[in-house]
Amino acid sequence: MSKIYAIANQKGGVGKTTTCVNLAASLVATKKRVLLVDLDPQGNATMGSGVDKSAVEESVYDVLTDRAAIADCLVVSEEGKYHVLPANGDLTAAEVEMLSLANKERRLDTVLKQVASQYDYILIDCPPSLNMLTLNALAACHGVIIPMQCEYYALEGLSALIGTINQIHEVLNPELKIEGILRTMYDPRNSLTNEVSAQLHEHFGDRVYRTCIPRNVRLAEAPSYGQPVLVYDRQSKGAMAYLALAGELLRRNEQGDAADSIQPETAH
Repeated sequence: MSKIYAIANQKGGVGKTTTCVNLAASLVATKKRVLLVDLDPQGNATMGSGVDKSAVEESVYDVLTDRAAIADCLVVSEEGKYHVLPANGDLTAAEVEMLSLANKERRLDTVLKQVASQYDYILIDCPPSLNMLTLNALAACHGVIIPMQCEYYALEGLSALIGTINQIHEVLNPELKIEGILRTMYDPRNSLTNEVSAQLHEHFGDRVYRTCIPRNVRLAEAPSYGQPVLVYDRQSKGAMAYLALAGELLRRNEQGDAADSIQPETAH
């Protein structure tokens, strides 16, 4: 069964899109079938995958508003070797339109179910706000990966996001959980970084990924070439970090699946 993860944080500039694109490419490198869903009207994950958002004829907007079937909108990232459900500025209109449509919170969930069996992993790049698009992502996924910088205000934003996740878990999606917290733009020489990191471990324990994503020039440069960093510079620290994250994600899933498959003994 495919695993669907939303990569979400209402704070901008924390590395959501970078994580989505590079985790997708890293999972492909481990021979997994991956779909990246760009749910941000800025279309940065689309562009970062080497797909020209302005040349896309049908996008996630058409899928969410019943103008096109999802199968007709998927494109291949030649750079990352994964499929993309692209986004562009049209998606801004979807938010308003969806308010008047039936089942508005579950529209993404409905369309992803049509293709989920074709993929091992589906990653959803969310916009930097808790809006109807993010709500659709959280209603459709199994878990949330939260990228965050280790800085003072990040913890404040995190508590708001967790409150939203808990509400959606209760009302819309009982499967929803925090899959993991990913420390991005990580600089271990900074004392505040270490302080916030310690607080995260205290509150979230092993849900904090052991992998940290460092500040890395190659990682920052790669999107302007429309390439995941794994393609742009495979030997860079950024590429190594996302490969390590993919490995950690796969190990966690294998352990979870193994635990699920252990049946309790029947009482005699």
